[in-house]
Amino acid sequence: MKTKRTVWSLALGLLLIASSGCGNNENSGAASGSAAPKAKTYKIAIAQYVEHPSLDATREGILAALKDAGITEGENLTVDYENAQADSSNNLSIAQKLAGDKNDLVIGIATPTAQALVQSLGDSTPVLFAAVTDPVSSKIVKDMEHPGGQVSGASDTNPQAIVRLMDFIAANFPNVKKLGVVINEGEPNAVVMADQAKKALAGHGIELIKAPITNTSEVKQAAESLVGRADAIYITLDNSVVSGVDSIIQVANKNKLPFFSSDRDTVERGALATVGFKYFDHGYQVGEMAADVLKNGKKVGDMPVKMQEKLDLILNVKAAEAQGVKVTDAMKAEVADQTNNLIQ
Repeated sequence: MKTKRTVWSLALGLLLIASSGCGNNENSGAASGSAAPKAKTYKIAIAQYVEHPSLDATREGILAALKDAGITEGENLTVDYENAQADSSNNLSIAQKLAGDKNDLVIGIATPTAQALVQSLGDSTPVLFAAVTDPVSSKIVKDMEHPGGQVSGASDTNPQAIVRLMDFIAANFPNVKKLGVVINEGEPNAVVMADQAKKALAGHGIELIKAPITNTSEVKQAAESLVGRADAIYITLDNSVVSGVDSIIQVANKNKLPFFSSDRDTVERGALATVGFKYFDHGYQVGEMAADVLKNGKKVGDMPVKMQEKLDLILNVKAAEAQGVKVTDAMKAEVADQTNNLIQ
């Protein structure tokens, strides 16, 4: 009996040693750092005022820059995408919702959305903005070079672009004495740009005539109201107007009125010309800022607001023909990058 007890004791001891050995291997692996560290993940929200080509391209540029920085949606990035559909009440509700969420960063596309985010989020979450015409006048930041707090981003305009476009109109369209602008004066960015255009036109003896709207459904009627009152049509970076821009193109083509816009995407769709840039590139700028915040811990308020510097005349030859305009060599000569910005 003693022998049997001894055998069982030895067997039990060996089993315990074996079990203990297995446990030590797992723990020692974790302790020694051999297990792969958990990859960092990010959670952001992108709030957009309305869907139209320029703002959509901005969002695509943001995500492309993040991807190039190793932050990819569906892999290590979760994106909460919100769209207000140009409704101010939706805009406010979205901002309030995001104020209660836990995001590493929130990005606002377009002035009304950026304003709502800043008001609702305060300093609780870093905010970057894109497609904002005048961040200071819109009270989104106090200073372009030193924004402070938790807000910065990129402006989608440069006052010089408006001056150059008005100069182009004055130099190449001597019959234009009155320039009509379809405008939603409820959008601060549109008012700022219209005022800049009016000032630039005054130096050429050209009058700016407003055709006001309150929502996108009124765009066509406003454009038609300019027929007979204006010699050409112009639009700013006005979200309500750009959303209904196809109806302006129809009116311009039918009545042989030159139509000038403030963004490249509208020229690609059928406006005659603008002085501008690609909104994808604009969004990419903001995406690079976002990557710096997420990966490197950069403080948003220390990042100067970026502005578009690479401006060029963008000219749509087919649109000119549809609007009864003969494109001259002098017009083409003003397009620096004719490969990309002379649309045939």
